[in-house]
Amino acid sequence: MNVNPCSHRLHIPRAGLACVLAVSFALGLSACGGSGTDAAAQEEERPPDAVPVETAQVGRREIAASYSGTATLEAVNEAQVVSKTSGVLLELMVEEGDVVRAGQVLARLDPDRKGLALAQAQSQLQKLQSEYARSEELFARQLVSADQHERLRAELDIQRSAVDIARLEVSYTRITAPIDGVIAVREVRLGNLIQPNQSLFRIVDTATLEAVLNVPERELATMRMGLPVSMQVDAVPNQRFEGRVARVSPVVDSGSGTFRVTTEFTSQGVLRPGMFGRVGVVHDQRADVLSVPRSALIEGDGMTSVFAVRDDTAVRTPVELGYINGTFAEIRGGIEEGTQVVTVGKVTLRDGSRVQVLDAPGQAVPAEDVAGDAEPGAGADVGAAEDAAQQDAGVADTAGSDDGEEAGA
Repeated sequence: MNVNPCSHRLHIPRAGLACVLAVSFALGLSACGGSGTDAAAQEEERPPDAVPVETAQVGRREIAASYSGTATLEAVNEAQVVSKTSGVLLELMVEEGDVVRAGQVLARLDPDRKGLALAQAQSQLQKLQSEYARSEELFARQLVSADQHERLRAELDIQRSAVDIARLEVSYTRITAPIDGVIAVREVRLGNLIQPNQSLFRIVDTATLEAVLNVPERELATMRMGLPVSMQVDAVPNQRFEGRVARVSPVVDSGSGTFRVTTEFTSQGVLRPGMFGRVGVVHDQRADVLSVPRSALIEGDGMTSVFAVRDDTAVRTPVELGYINGTFAEIRGGIEEGTQVVTVGKVTLRDGSRVQVLDAPGQAVPAEDVAGDAEPGAGADVGAAEDAAQQDAGVADTAGSDDGEEAGA
């Protein structure tokens, strides 16, 4: 009996074969998926990169409250020299830039006509004096009426006044300086025919100069006479000029909401009228107070805060501020002395971010006179730039929070 070898093969149903293939494929996929999940888990467990930052230490120093503004220097004493009579300009004795004293002769007009008029008046005066002397003798002997005698005396008085006027006209041909100062402008030339009230020179007293600030009315209670003032001008870099508040206007301009504060400076032979200066009025000072650089402040969520560095981690800490000037801000609460705060790199930070401090830890900002740290007037510009950066930081923090919430969702 012949047996077909093929009849002994194992017969597997088609449905069973499909199940075996499906299980094998599933096991393969699970093996591949397991390796991908492990890699993702390892990636999540890796700590985030540290953000490089620079820090400063919260320290104690003197800090001043001040108002800063800009103003143009003006001369306290200034005079326009005008002619009091007419005549041809014969001589110029000064030029622009010359220092003059009150009463010094600056120029001379032609005095000939005035001199002749004076001589004529004096001759007439002598004649009347002689007639009056003879009239007095006759009047004493009652040979002249009292009315005629009094008329002659009146004519004599009038002529004396005429002589004084003629002498004054002659003196007017000598143009003199009314004040001490410097010849700022010479407006005439030799040979010009000068008319009465014509301007010849402008004299400026540069010894004392004024700068007028238009201060907002909210500062009215802080401004008073005698307050110390400092100023810097672009024409004389790296030099500070000290002055004082000379006058404070008691009236607030209703249109601008400002009042005038007049500050006074000595020129020291350097300052000139017309120079543009940045002026700072220091109205209060506090010694030995906690402070941080203004660059460490962050504005956002209706409060001011700083990033304090603790164990290489940035912790956003709300602070209470006191006086603020162009460089430093007084800290009245929120952080303690010696705390490291982020000054550079805070825009990219979030609360809890790991940081890498680039500068040496524990290195405090030098304690200097805060009133001298910031250039007057520069506080507003620096503050504006810092506020913009702080607002950007606040926006970045808010965006980071929103991103975290979305990721959590």
